[in-house]
Amino acid sequence: MKKKTKRFGLLLPSSNTTQEPEFAEVLPSDVSLHCARLTLRNIDPESTIKIVEELEAEAQKLKDAAVDAVVLSATAPSTRLGKGYDKKICARIEQACGKPATTAATAMLEAFTLLNIKKIVLAAPWGEGTNQTVAAFIEASGVQVLQQRAMGIVSNIEVGHLSAQTAYDLGRQADHPEADAIFLACGNWMTLEVIDALEKDTGKPVLSTNSCAIWATMNLIDGAWSIPGYGRLLANLRQG
Repeated sequence: MKKKTKRFGLLLPSSNTTQEPEFAEVLPSDVSLHCARLTLRNIDPESTIKIVEELEAEAQKLKDAAVDAVVLSATAPSTRLGKGYDKKICARIEQACGKPATTAATAMLEAFTLLNIKKIVLAAPWGEGTNQTVAAFIEASGVQVLQQRAMGIVSNIEVGHLSAQTAYDLGRQADHPEADAIFLACGNWMTLEVIDALEKDTGKPVLSTNSCAIWATMNLIDGAWSIPGYGRLLANLRQG
């Protein structure tokens, strides 16, 4: 086994069953994954606000593991209170653990900037209300949402039972000729294994909550890395 020299810190919702196996599968062999969980069972307005009440306590646990960087890889909670809310969450994590931090929302916007993405379509397994909140955050940050699709699932554990094929199918349904990219939102939705195929079939970048979170956190860790097979963002792109 290759020696693990970097430590990736992940804050995830308590009902998330997707991120740990997805992240562990794709992270470079010299990077180990270390997780802490924040209480969330349903993807609803109250739960996506309350989840961050535990932020400092769980971030401090990751500090105990001496991680190199931390990500809150949850799109709905990190966009819940509008433009700039993600940066406030980053600051709270950094203060609690003394390490650089990012969120799913922050990573998403940085990836849009890097790829010069101005217009997207949004696909997600959660409800229309959550989709509207996320879309409003994206548009307030300067990126147009041309079209969106939502499956209407509230229970996060149910989202974790969905196959990656549902992400491919909804991404195709949401696509728009004028869109620069497709964004597959929700960290508990299996997406990584279909990104390459969806990019090939649509001819445009496909980003997901988890691909953006891995990409941004790996840049914070500052290792020499490339993760092929999961879309162009992870294969060969760095922050400028």
